[in-house]
Amino acid sequence: MRELSFIGGDRRQIRVINSMADRDYHIRIYGFDKVERSEFSEKIEICKSISEAVDNAETVILPLPYTGGREIINAPYCGEEIHTGDILRRMRENRLLLIGKADEGVRAIARLYGIHLVDYLEREELGILNAIPTAEGAIEIAMHETPRTIHGSRCLILGNGRIGKMLGKMLMGLGAKVTVCVRKYSDAAYCRANGEKSIYFYELENKIGEYDIIFNTVPSLVVGYTALLNLKDEALIIDLASKPGGVDFETADRLGKKTVRALSLPGKVAPETAGDFIMETIINILEELGVK
Repeated sequence: MRELSFIGGDRRQIRVINSMADRDYHIRIYGFDKVERSEFSEKIEICKSISEAVDNAETVILPLPYTGGREIINAPYCGEEIHTGDILRRMRENRLLLIGKADEGVRAIARLYGIHLVDYLEREELGILNAIPTAEGAIEIAMHETPRTIHGSRCLILGNGRIGKMLGKMLMGLGAKVTVCVRKYSDAAYCRANGEKSIYFYELENKIGEYDIIFNTVPSLVVGYTALLNLKDEALIIDLASKPGGVDFETADRLGKKTVRALSLPGKVAPETAGDFIMETIINILEELGVK
């Protein structure tokens, strides 16, 4: 069935909704009462209640991230709170729930009600594509927060995953002197092949003072007290990792070190492009599951 119900979301989700309506999906939405009707395609059915949007839905799509905390749907354009449980209780058994950044709590509720949950953030294609606006956003922050050009700056990237690789490529293109902090010999070899220098994490505390800008992509503590103590006073740390991040921010503040926590950059710096990436991923999932 080409019928989809979208509940909540930000500018990215609005882009997804309109784009999928243009692809002849029948779209119902709820949670956008603060958005002008003119921003949505005329093909889209705007529901006045959760029950109208969800009760008979074959597929329900929640935003990325699906919640802002306390089991409340991430719906900044809705005039009321939408609770996760209210949605899942209304869904019929064996229906499909697509969700961004699912936690164990929502997975457990889905299992309880016999709902087929798929976390589209876990898809490799979305992770790779989202690295593009994340890297661009990180560089934009660096340009704004430092008094010097990226060209010629000594940049250190902590981690060599999807974001680290994309960020290294872009920084090299801008003329930065790029070093990547890695754990594995294979990652060091990859950096060497791309013209980047590398160090290992066991060297970080002693070598971090050599760099002007540090970009962290590791979602666990890697920049602690000693590393912060050795950091140059004028250096900047930009933490791109999901919570809790990789920097001891409390100690950094106490030591007067400059840090920026940069979360969810795709939705902030390029919501339309990020929305297109989400749409492509959702369509891939639907096709794989035979929802056509």
